[in-house]
Amino acid sequence: MIEIYTDGASRGNPGPGAIAFIIFKGEKIIRKHSHFIGKTTNNVAEYRALISALERARKLSKEVRLFSDSKLLVKQMKGEYKVKKPHIKELFEKAKTLEGGFEKIEYVHVNRTNPGIKMVDKMVNQVLDRIV
Repeated sequence: MIEIYTDGASRGNPGPGAIAFIIFKGEKIIRKHSHFIGKTTNNVAEYRALISALERARKLSKEVRLFSDSKLLVKQMKGEYKVKKPHIKELFEKAKTLEGGFEKIEYVHVNRTNPGIKMVDKMVNQVLDRIV
């Protein structure tokens, strides 16, 4: 099983946005990525980070544990919250389609003090610092 930490953010809501993820196999980082995604909202950025991470992870493992500090994203992906906004529903459905490429996927909500989340948060902010 691999573990993935994701983060997406915008400065302003909406405003300039970025995403980041880190994929771990045990203690080893096997993939890191971050990039600017243009003007967006925080929720869209969180979903875009998830989608980008799942697209890359499907080539690495059939089992994934994904960590996010977005309670909304985790609860929606687990089916505990409904997805109401059409633009989020589109991203949600894309993420659900990507889930089909895995035998097991688990979503875990963690707070911002989690070491993995701190790493991806820093990556997102480094991208935004260069842009904004």
